[in-house]
Amino acid sequence: MSQVRVSRSGKQVGTGCQSEATVCAEVFRQESSFRSAGVRSIILATRVLAAFSGRGVKRNYQGHRMKACLLRAPSKVQKNPLEFTEVAEPQPGAQEVLVRVQVCGVCRTDLHVIEGELPPKKSPVIPGHQVVGRIEQAGAGATRFAKGTRVGIAWLHRTDGTCGYCQRGEENLCDAPLFTGYSVDGGYAEWIVAPEAFVYAIPEGLTDGHAAPLLCAGIIGYRSLQMAGVKRGAKLGFYGFGAAAHVAIQVANYWGVEVYAATRDERHQKLALELGAKWAGGTVDAPPAELDASIVFAPAGEIVPAALKALRKGGRLILGGIHMSDIPSFSYDLLYQERMIRSVANNTRQDGEEFLKLAAEIPIRTHIQVYPLNEANRALNALKSDAIPGAAVLQVQT
Repeated sequence: MSQVRVSRSGKQVGTGCQSEATVCAEVFRQESSFRSAGVRSIILATRVLAAFSGRGVKRNYQGHRMKACLLRAPSKVQKNPLEFTEVAEPQPGAQEVLVRVQVCGVCRTDLHVIEGELPPKKSPVIPGHQVVGRIEQAGAGATRFAKGTRVGIAWLHRTDGTCGYCQRGEENLCDAPLFTGYSVDGGYAEWIVAPEAFVYAIPEGLTDGHAAPLLCAGIIGYRSLQMAGVKRGAKLGFYGFGAAAHVAIQVANYWGVEVYAATRDERHQKLALELGAKWAGGTVDAPPAELDASIVFAPAGEIVPAALKALRKGGRLILGGIHMSDIPSFSYDLLYQERMIRSVANNTRQDGEEFLKLAAEIPIRTHIQVYPLNEANRALNALKSDAIPGAAVLQVQT
C-alpha cells in the first residue's frame, strides 16, 4: 500500500488508499521530525484535513506507465500499424478528469485516422473516441463528477467556445476544435483525460460494451436522423448498414418511421431485416417505394446518384460520414425538384445528451463483437472488410 508523505515545506508528496487513522499517524510521525525546521502541528493538521476534503488522497500518476495502442504514422490497416506498447499515463489538467478506460468502441472514423484519409493532427497518437470508463481523479476545479462515476468520452474533445459558431450554439462547426483520438490521445489505452464539460454520464441499464458504440455511431446517427427531418409514417433510406445504421434504425422504429436498407453485404442486410427494416437490398438497388429522405452512412461517393434517384420530390439526402470518396458527376435532373444534399459535421454536446437519454428510454440494444485491446489491428481489419455486423468494441479492463 502506498503512503502519504509530507515534505519539509508541508506539501503532500505521495498518497494512496489508506485509512484516515493511518494517514494521521504518518503525518504526525513526520511532524515530530520536522520540529527543528519549525514546521508546526497546526500546519500538518491542515494538510490532514486537506487530504480528506474530496481532493486529497489521490493517486500520484507521475512516472506511471500504461498499455496503449499507438499509431506512429498513418498506414493501411492491412499492415497492422497500431503498436501495442507502454506509454506514460496522462494526468488531468485544470477542469479535466482522468478516466480509467473499461472499453472503447472501434469506429470507421478510426480507420480514416489510421489510414491517413484524415490528415494527421498529432503524431504519434492513440486512436479511439467511443470510450466508457470510470472517473479516477479530477484536476483542479473539476467538480462535476464524483470518483467512480461511469462516464463516456466521445469524438468532440473540446471547442474554443469563443468563435462565431460556438456563440451561435453550433459548436460542432467550431473554428478551433480538438477531437478525441485524432487531435489528442484517445481511448485505445488504459487511461484517458478529457475536459469534464465534454464528458457524458452513461445511463443505467447499458453494459459498458453495449454503451460504447452509442458515443459516436449512435450520436452521429441521431444527428443525421434529425437533419433528415423524418416524421411518423415517413419512408427513410439507409445506405450502408454498419454501427451507426444499426443504432439509428432502432430510433427510427421508435419514431414510427419505415426504414429501407441498401447495403452490399448480405449479413448486414439480414441484420437490417432482423432490426425491423421494411426492405433490404444491394447498395444501388432501387427500393420498392419512393423515399422521403435517405442517410448515406457508407463512405462511398458513388452511392450519391443512386440515392438521389430514389428520393421523392423535395426529399433530403444526408451524408453522415466524416470522410467520403469522390462523388461522381450526375445529371441535374436528379437534384431538381427541390431535392437537397446536406452533410453532417461532428456533433454538439446537446446532441449527445439528448441521444443518450433517448437510448435509455427506447432502450437501444447494440450488437457488438468484442476484442481485447492488444488485438485492435485485427478489429480494424474486420471492420474494413465488413466482417462485423453491428459494432466492434475493444475490452481494455477485464
